[in-house]
Amino acid sequence: MGICGTGMAGLAGLLKSKGFVVSGSDQNMYPPMSEYIKALGIPVMEGYRPKNLQHHPDLVIVGNVITKENPEAQELLTLGLPYISFPQAIREFALKDKESIVISGTHGKTTTTSLIAWILFCAGLNPGYLVGGIPLNFNRNFNMGTGKYFVIEGDEYDTAFFDKRPKFLHYMPSIAVITSVEFDHADIYKDYSHVLESFKALLSIIPKEGSLILNGDISDLVAEVSLYGYKKFTYGLGLQDNYSLLDHSINGDHTCFRLRIEGKEFTFRTRLYGLHNLLNAVAAIAVGMNIGISTDDIYRAVNSFLGVKRRQEVIGVVDNITVIDDFAHHPTAVRETISAVKSKYVPKRLIAVFEPRSNSSRRNVFQEIYPLSFEHAETILVPEPKNMEKIPPDLRFSSVRLVEELKEMGKDAFYFKDTSELMDFLLNYVTQGDLVLFMSNGDFDNLPRKLFYKLVLTRL
Repeated sequence: MGICGTGMAGLAGLLKSKGFVVSGSDQNMYPPMSEYIKALGIPVMEGYRPKNLQHHPDLVIVGNVITKENPEAQELLTLGLPYISFPQAIREFALKDKESIVISGTHGKTTTTSLIAWILFCAGLNPGYLVGGIPLNFNRNFNMGTGKYFVIEGDEYDTAFFDKRPKFLHYMPSIAVITSVEFDHADIYKDYSHVLESFKALLSIIPKEGSLILNGDISDLVAEVSLYGYKKFTYGLGLQDNYSLLDHSINGDHTCFRLRIEGKEFTFRTRLYGLHNLLNAVAAIAVGMNIGISTDDIYRAVNSFLGVKRRQEVIGVVDNITVIDDFAHHPTAVRETISAVKSKYVPKRLIAVFEPRSNSSRRNVFQEIYPLSFEHAETILVPEPKNMEKIPPDLRFSSVRLVEELKEMGKDAFYFKDTSELMDFLLNYVTQGDLVLFMSNGDFDNLPRKLFYKLVLTRL
């Protein structure tokens, strides 16, 4: 139930690869995940309905998008069918007899998980993996693998309507990575301290023979880890970090960066760009070295890593207009993504198109912060968020207010009542030399590809 989530789709594919007969249900199905699941040969029933369970499956896996009030969930409880959560299914069907490498953090999980899986693959370790995005090197987000390691993206969001613990507490980490800790998921977390407690809980379940790779800037956790006896390594910009990023520069399609690792200096090349992505790469390098992969194998993997779909993904270039799609939605991710894209492409004008769609961005918890995230964009386009009726009126984010504040900062900012109006404006607004950066944690009505296709038809 909820099969079109990226993780759930990957789990469905993994289970099918193990020989299980798998079907699913979801609503508002859209590319790319609807096409991805279809290519896996997994039938999907559109809409949540009691009749979806008439065939009485042996086991139902319930995604965390499913509420207890969901009609299909109600039928599940009435029928008394066996059911478990997404994380429980991963633990039961993927992690048994494996050493799990769990990548967690507010930001950077998907890219870091994908790169770690690729490093292990290039080293001949044939890892299992499950990623919350589609790594371009694999072109799918799951693999059972025959090796001893399973690499998994560990989310701090709650598990299911019947289990409110963070997902990552189910994953039995042999190695844990924590990339960052910020306030997010305002629908389930009260504040930063509440989020921090979940990550402290993760620290407590790493076994004494395990390892932790921790961003050294997370001071609230750096002090906490002294309570535990497992191996600990920090990474970041500080010279005190075990893996210290010294400098970096863009050279054509690659970024060159220097690391100091336990007193020795190493140089790497990657197609990734932006400081946040380089730190993700450093975390992945730390994992590789921690499990004994040679520097040559790690270098080869980092150099050949292609990235992840919807993470600074170039949809295409038409008439010197570049269209990029990205998953950014948290204020920090929006800021870092814009900064990275601006430094890489140096466009005549960067047009940031932002959809407030996540449970946090549709609330006013970040209302005061969002304007600062667009500092490096010349133009900002923001539509009215969808499904605002689900948010209490006094907690709702205002796109109108964001646009007004951006205008006060001297930005060219525009508000639209819907995405159709936004697209009509954008088609007449873009010009040669522009870079259009779409940012949303959803499909954004497929606007990035729609814009690209319309530009192909009208500009070529």
